[in-house]
Formats: sequence, structure tokens, C-alpha cells
Amino acid sequence: MAQRQLATPRAVKRNEQADLGTRTGTALRAILNAAVERHPVLRAAAQPKRISSLVVSRTVAGGGYGRHVDNAFIGNGAARIRTDLSFTLFLSNPESYQGGELEIETAGVTQSVKLPAGDLVLYPSTTLHQVATVESGQRIVCIGWIESLVPDGADREILFDLENLKATLARTHSPQSEEMLVISKTIANLLRKFSR
Repeated sequence: MAQRQLATPRAVKRNEQADLGTRTGTALRAILNAAVERHPVLRAAAQPKRISSLVVSRTVAGGGYGRHVDNAFIGNGAARIRTDLSFTLFLSNPESYQGGELEIETAGVTQSVKLPAGDLVLYPSTTLHQVATVESGQRIVCIGWIESLVPDGADREILFDLENLKATLARTHSPQSEEMLVISKTIANLLRKFSR
């Protein structure tokens, strides 16, 4: 029996990418980089070591991006990173286009994601995913990949839970309280243990 081959991302792509090498593109890339790199939830969830060059993608009616898994490595030379996590930052309002949902398959369940402009979804690069066909309007997003300091997703989840607990405690406890010091110590020591 012949095995079905999974298509490479390039083979199932039906969208356009912006040229971010122009003066305007460079300015846009700087704005998007700052928004992604400084986001506290993304930092806590992803524990980024390096973030790929960003891609701005436009998908118009009839376009989409077929079912695929992202490449294990992206970039060349010093810019080459392992893709632990993928993200999509939505730049179009969801009401401005029909279809175009990002569909992510995890543990036998498909999540359909179409968020407001400015919202970001972060997901494991190891998952099968696709962009449903855009029926009308245009879908504009920024996509990228993260090489995490903590390659294991379960370890990242532990750190993320502790960072959320620390943020909650910070509302009622001083930074020098025993609770805050212990949780800060625990996060730092687990980060040392989990990172590579």
C-alpha cells in the first residue's frame, strides 16, 4: 500500500507575501517585531531564544494555504532557527473577509481561529494546519516562528503557569515577600533546568 506524502508548505501555498526589504517594508517589519518581541504573554508562553524574520501575507478570494506542517528549520546561516512554535498575528479585521480561518489540528481536534486585528495565536510548529479558502475580501496576517529556550512544550507550560501565578500574586504581595521570592526562584531554577 502506498503511503500518502504530506505536501511541503510551498506546494500548498495560494497567497502573496509583502516585500519587507523596501524602506516601507523595513519600517513595517520594525513595528511588527517590536509588537511581537515585547508582548508579555508571548514571552511567558514561548520563552523565545530567537524569532524568525517576519512574513506579511495577503490572501484574497480563492486563495488559502493547504494542510501542511511547518519546516523544522527556517532561515540560512546565522539566521537559521529551529521552529518550535509558529504564530499568526492578525492584521485584518475579521469582518473584512469571509473564510480564511486558520485551522490547527491538535490531538484529533481541529481548532478554527479567526481573531481581531492585533491579536496573535501561538501554536506548536509540529501541528498540521491550514488556512481555509478566503471566499471574499482579503486576509492580511504577519507570521513567524520561534526557537524557544525551552524546546519541550510540557516544560514551557509549567513555566507559563508559574509566570501567571506570579503575576496574580504580584497584585497582593510585595516583590520582596516570601511568596514572590520563592516563585521567582522556582521559575529561574526551572528555566535553568529546562533550557537548551
